[in-house]
Amino acid sequence: MKLFVATAWLLGGFIMSNAQAEELTGTLKKIKESGVITLGVRDSSVPFSFIDDKQLYQGYSVELCKKIVSAVQKHLGLANLKTEFNPVTSASRLPLMANGTIDLECGSTTNNLERQKQVAFAPTMFLAAGRLMYKKSSGIHSLADLRGKTVVSTAGTANIKQLTIMNGEQNLGLNIVAAADHAEAFLMLDTGRATAFALDDILMASLAAGAKNPADYEMSREPLSLEPYGIMLRRDDVAFKKLVDATISTIYTSGEINGIYAKWFTSTIAPKGINLRFPVSPQLQVAFTKPTDSGDPAVYAEVPDAQKNLIKKK
Repeated sequence: MKLFVATAWLLGGFIMSNAQAEELTGTLKKIKESGVITLGVRDSSVPFSFIDDKQLYQGYSVELCKKIVSAVQKHLGLANLKTEFNPVTSASRLPLMANGTIDLECGSTTNNLERQKQVAFAPTMFLAAGRLMYKKSSGIHSLADLRGKTVVSTAGTANIKQLTIMNGEQNLGLNIVAAADHAEAFLMLDTGRATAFALDDILMASLAAGAKNPADYEMSREPLSLEPYGIMLRRDDVAFKKLVDATISTIYTSGEINGIYAKWFTSTIAPKGINLRFPVSPQLQVAFTKPTDSGDPAVYAEVPDAQKNLIKKK
């Protein structure tokens, strides 16, 4: 009788294990069967995702994605999990996610309500402000000062779409140019082919910091938008998103994120030796305390008074 029970228990466990394996769907199933997870990465989105002097992909987003990779490997019980890096651009990242080429997008992608119709996002990892950058010698200080002038932004970004809308609404007559990537857009500003550059402040700050004369540039004080960044994954993949969200949320609420953030935003970054000196904002601190994947900027705009006092004490 005991032998029968033991045999039945083992058989039941075997069947359950097989059932669990068969129940894998979506991205987890794809990774389990292939033994490979593919990360979509950027070449010049400092400090989020970029190529270092050893031709390796590094950055804040890449480090967080690697944490997810470890969690996926453990969850699937894989002895080895190969990580492949697939370069993406602002224009190609959503299509490559949708068609299954990449499993996680580890860059500097804004999570907004429109994109949530196509893809999903992990809890917000950064809050940027869309701004204008121009040379101090240009005499430009605001969007209104750019009437009739050339403004560059990066193709496929939320910034260029917003700029196009504001151009029409305010009848500014801007000549809006779409660059292939952030580096090309900054080069246009640097060489005088564009009077201003529209992008998220942190990305433009990193580009200016690596320029020959960083002091030549400044950004508009008035933000054009608030941009929550998140690691992107496929939409309607419930099991994979649950694992990703749990991994990232634990990093945030445990305080592990503080060291990771400091490494990329308030410390010297190789190979150019720049320091962005970009501390955690009160709004982002709230998002770390209470993780959310909301794509509504209004969710992040206000910081409760109680939270402000908590942040001041830290």
